[in-house]
Amino acid sequence: MTRYFSTILLLAAAPLFILAQPPAPAPAQQQPVYIYGATAHLGDGRVIENCAIAFDKGKITLVGEADKQPERDLRTYRQIDATGKHVYPGFIAPANNLGLVEIGAVRATRDYREVGSMNPNIRSLIAYNTDSEVIPTVRSQGVLLSQVRPEGGRISGLSSVVQLDAWNWEDAAYRADDGLFLNWPQLASFSRREQGVATNKEYDKQVQEIRDFFTEAKAYLENPKPEQANLKFEALRPVFEGKVRLYIEAQEAREIIHAVQLAGEFGLKLAIVDGREAWMVANMLKDNAVAVVLRETHSLPARVDSDVDQPFKTPAILADAGVLFCFSIDGFWQQRNLAFQAGQAVGYGLSYEQAVAALTSNTAKILGIDDRTGALDVGKDANLFISEGDALDVRSSKVVNAFIQGREINLDNKQKALYRKFKAKYDEGR
Repeated sequence: MTRYFSTILLLAAAPLFILAQPPAPAPAQQQPVYIYGATAHLGDGRVIENCAIAFDKGKITLVGEADKQPERDLRTYRQIDATGKHVYPGFIAPANNLGLVEIGAVRATRDYREVGSMNPNIRSLIAYNTDSEVIPTVRSQGVLLSQVRPEGGRISGLSSVVQLDAWNWEDAAYRADDGLFLNWPQLASFSRREQGVATNKEYDKQVQEIRDFFTEAKAYLENPKPEQANLKFEALRPVFEGKVRLYIEAQEAREIIHAVQLAGEFGLKLAIVDGREAWMVANMLKDNAVAVVLRETHSLPARVDSDVDQPFKTPAILADAGVLFCFSIDGFWQQRNLAFQAGQAVGYGLSYEQAVAALTSNTAKILGIDDRTGALDVGKDANLFISEGDALDVRSSKVVNAFIQGREINLDNKQKALYRKFKAKYDEGR
């Protein structure tokens, strides 16, 4: 009887589980698409007011002005009249744990941290959950690709770039193992015991431990026939060969300087993540070709003597100095607000197209995928979306069509479903 009753409950609950699943991934592009009439922000600073964009089999085949195109037979094309709307390259969200955690307060859903301190061999990609209900809420705001990275320890492990419409992590992989993440020691941090900022007395020792680890790894990799394989050191081989970028999370100016010096010692390709005080050392970053993954511009300044709007001004300062930078937000569900950080920076000196580039082409360059995406160019993947309003403005942004590698993705999500559900409830009560 108990078994029978349990079966009835499962059958009754089945529709609820089905409805709770994210939309199924879109099939491969079957028909060429022709978009016309919109204002196209190409991602590299160029703008076409009355655009014509076409793509077929997942690749962009045409980008230009609609009224300057030669006559062509469009009967086989799906034509989209986007007059009055805007077209953007798909936004790229770097340095986050989207798909690695579902509910932050539930430990069983967190899969972004490994035990131990030095874990360069950990791969975030194999833990990426394509069935996360958070992912559809993010891509409905134009974020179509993401760099998911592990956390914890001193060296957290390898990140990967994924596209946000896939059946499994193998399908999602856009660039596997693209970067190595390292948490730089903090010079000072808030102490609950002292109820104030406490100096890190172990800072020099911790920095030396990082240097020793890289020194040992370099010596191991220079040995053509090591007696015993070391998986941790082997994971650093592409980093030393310059094929994989080293991402160092650092905030203060002195921490950033020390991180740049260490990367220079070993000839590593470096990007600073967070970079709260990167504006103080912008010229040094430019001279050393160091990129910045700028985090949380919607925040208070790091120092009490800084301008209260310093985080809003930092993007413009980096752009003026010629530093390659992009926008990021820590965490997972917050990625849907990524574009609004760029919009805020526009009001503090950053040009609009520079802001778009810091969400698209700049990010693609930093992640090493600019040969495939990041700008609306012929031959690149058709990763793009159409917005009824300004995608960088929270008041008018409304994504109506989005394509990943030419596949039109479903923009529905759990939040929209809940809105429809309760809207219908209160409409009935009128």
